[in-house]
Amino acid sequence: MPSPAHKVPGTKYYRKHQPHSESNLYGEIKIFCGPASQELGHEICKYLSLTPGEYFGKKFANDNIFVKLEESVRGQDVYLVQSMAFPVSDNIMQLLIMVDTFKRDSAGRITVVTPYLAYARSDKKDQPRVPITARLVADMIEVAGADRYITVDLHSGQIQGFFKIPGDVLTAFFLLSDYLLEKQIPNLAVTTTDLGFAKKARDFANRLECPLAFIEKRRFDNKERPELLSLIGDVQGKNVVLVDDEVNTAGSVANAVATLRANGANDIYLAFTHPIMSDSGYERLAELEFKEIITTNTVPMPKEKILPNMTVLSVAPLLGEVIIRAHEGRSVGKLFDE
Repeated sequence: MPSPAHKVPGTKYYRKHQPHSESNLYGEIKIFCGPASQELGHEICKYLSLTPGEYFGKKFANDNIFVKLEESVRGQDVYLVQSMAFPVSDNIMQLLIMVDTFKRDSAGRITVVTPYLAYARSDKKDQPRVPITARLVADMIEVAGADRYITVDLHSGQIQGFFKIPGDVLTAFFLLSDYLLEKQIPNLAVTTTDLGFAKKARDFANRLECPLAFIEKRRFDNKERPELLSLIGDVQGKNVVLVDDEVNTAGSVANAVATLRANGANDIYLAFTHPIMSDSGYERLAELEFKEIITTNTVPMPKEKILPNMTVLSVAPLLGEVIIRAHEGRSVGKLFDE
C-alpha cells in the first residue's frame, strides 16, 4: 500500500516518498555546513538523508581564516549552507574562502545557500556619497567562484538583478502563513511596520482572509527609532498580526506596537523571517508583551535569545526540497504551484 503524501513545510507541495538524490552531469551531491549555519545545515542533510561534507577550519592569531577540505569534491555538485549572520564580516569571508576552496578542488558546480543575505538594505543610492553594498556582496560571491545561489526573503526584489549567476529566491511566506492559519486566530487583522512591506502584507491578509492596515512612518537622519505618522485602517477591538521581513533593533516594531495599542488593538502577534536580533532588539521584544512571536531559523539564534512566547519555524525542509530539485534539474516553481 503506497504511503500517504505529506506536505513539505513552507510550500504547497505534497511529497509521497522520501527525497533522494541521483548523480547528474555535475556528479554526486555534497552539502557543506558553514560555521554560521551548522544546525540548519545538519537539518537539511537529515531531511535529504545525506552526510554533511567534512572540512577543517580555524582562525589564526592574525585573524586570518583557513579552510581545508577533508574530502574531495572534484566533479561534484556542491552546496554550501552559510547564512550571513553575526559576526557578518567573518561569515562573509568564511563563505567566500570556502567557495574558493571548492573551486580550486575542481567542484563540478558550486551553489551558495545563504538563507539570510547581509547588506540587503544597501540596495540603492538613496543619498549622496553612499555605496550599493548589496551589489558588492553579489559580485564577491560570483568572483569567488559560485555558479548559483539560493536565498530566502530578500529585503527588496531588485537585488536579484545584482547577480549575473542564476539563483532561487525563496520565501517563508507559506511557512509563516500556514502556521497562522492553523492557529485560527479570531477577529484578525494584518498590519506592517511601514508601507515598504505593504505588498507582502497584502498577501498575508489575502491568505488569512482578514482586513489589512498600514502604519505610515518617516525616518529622520537615520535615527534608530523612526517617527510614526499615522495608522491607515482599523484595528479597534481586533487581534493583530504584525508582519515584516526582519527584526534587528526592533525600534520600528516597538513604535508599531505603541500605535496599535493606542488604536485599540487586542492581542498582537509578530511574524517575520529573519531574527537578526541585536541585544537592544531582544530586550525590546521581551518588553512588548506580544501574544506570540513567530520567526524562522534563517539566522541562528542563541538559546538565551529565544523568548518564552517565541516560536521558531525551520526552513530546512524548504531548502532541502529546493536543493534536491536543483541537483536533479527539476522545477522549483512547482513547489508553489507556479
